Amino acid sequence: MTSQSAIAEKITCINGFNVEAAHATIAALKADKSLARFQFRAHNTWISGGENRSTIQSFFGAGREDRSRTHPFVFTNGEPPVLLGNNEGANPVEFLLHALAGCVTTTFVLHAMARGITIRELSTELSGNIDLQGLLGLDDSVPAGYEQINIQMRVKADCPDAELDDLLALAQQHSPVCNTVCRPVPVVIRRTST
Repeated sequence: MTSQSAIAEKITCINGFNVEAAHATIAALKADKSLARFQFRAHNTWISGGENRSTIQSFFGAGREDRSRTHPFVFTNGEPPVLLGNNEGANPVEFLLHALAGCVTTTFVLHAMARGITIRELSTELSGNIDLQGLLGLDDSVPAGYEQINIQMRVKADCPDAELDDLLALAQQHSPVCNTVCRPVPVVIRRTST
């Protein structure tokens, strides 16, 4: 990379996002709100016990079916031995923490880019508490899911702490996964014939 191309990249790229492409995307969405409607999909197949496998590839977005992914992403869900599994993979509630961490992080960095703030380092640690009495139906007063999720974010950025706090609030408010977890979302489960 020449020094001239490094300067051009520095101007057009903040936190790994292309600023010009971001502005073009926002302008397109403002001009045609239907382009903002996306549908993401996952297909899951049970293997044995607590092991099952999810495959993710196609989605609908920006007004068309997306075909950019030539290979599917495959995720194996499992359970630790204490929960009757063989550590085939992370369990689904751990994947939820992974999804939440990734979405909050991306949202935080995206909004930082929009404000021209360069992030130097960012890491998060998540923890969530679950009482298995809810999952196993042993006590109807105990929720089956997380009682609380805690996210600790460590950030080094070229801005004052007050701006980081503002970005953190934006990330919590605008992260699709965080927003989904923090508000009731209808989930329809139905059996289909094979």
